[in-house]
Amino acid sequence: MKNSKGNGQRTNHKTQKGVKFRSTDNKNRSFKKAVYLGLVIIISWGIFMGCSAAKEGEGELTVLKVGASPLPHSEILEFVKDDLEQEGFALKIVEFTDYVTPNLSLDANEIDANFFQHGPYLSSFNEEHGLSLQGIFEVHVEPLGLYSKEIDTIEDLKDGAAIAIPNDPTNGGRALLLLSEFGLIDLGDEPSLQVAVGDIQRNPKNLEFVELEAPQLPRSLEDVDAAVINTNYALEADLNPSDDALISENENSPYTNVIATTEELQDSEKIQILIEVLSRERVAEFIWEQYDGAVVPVF
Repeated sequence: MKNSKGNGQRTNHKTQKGVKFRSTDNKNRSFKKAVYLGLVIIISWGIFMGCSAAKEGEGELTVLKVGASPLPHSEILEFVKDDLEQEGFALKIVEFTDYVTPNLSLDANEIDANFFQHGPYLSSFNEEHGLSLQGIFEVHVEPLGLYSKEIDTIEDLKDGAAIAIPNDPTNGGRALLLLSEFGLIDLGDEPSLQVAVGDIQRNPKNLEFVELEAPQLPRSLEDVDAAVINTNYALEADLNPSDDALISENENSPYTNVIATTEELQDSEKIQILIEVLSRERVAEFIWEQYDGAVVPVF
């Protein structure tokens, strides 16, 4: 019985030793396997990152920053984004909601170009601020219109009616020229593009003119009898000159919206590519279809 017990103890002892030995061996193998797999992962990751970096370097795009009004300018630029990318340029659109900051930002080299204004306004802005920004490509005309929530035709304008117009000299003059063209006021023979309220020679209906910042004009319709509104702000207010305006300019308007840039950049590759892409037939087709005559391409 003692021998049997002793033999059993020895047998158990050997078994335990054997188990310990096999466990250590397995751990070594697992460790080696883990190290091997780790090396494979590290090497693979290095190869992947190297390839990614190479591809990124090969496909790197040059950033082109263009300032624009939300409608229709930003939408037109969005339409050509993929075309510019195919030419090697990543278009970044910087939106502005006023008529002053885009030109000041351009002059300060914060953007490469802007797209929000017509040629006469640019000329007036340059003269007023002592700048030399360049209008280098004519894109479209946005017919200026007279809108009202009170009347359906200009014949319904009452004596002494309040008419809101833009307060900047160029667009204010443009509004007066529109009203003159339809006989509401008389500006005399051959008035300048920057004619002012003080230049009115006859005002048969004794119209009262309220001069406001252009972005405020759509909201002013609640307080005046009618307002002359730039099309970009009209579109933002869901107004279309083709359908909603009492009167509007035609496509022969001299107030063509332009791409503007600096003298230093006007001949640069990025600006020339921008012009080339915008002048494509598909862009003109997009403008006609998207805005249904509210915006008229001129290229």
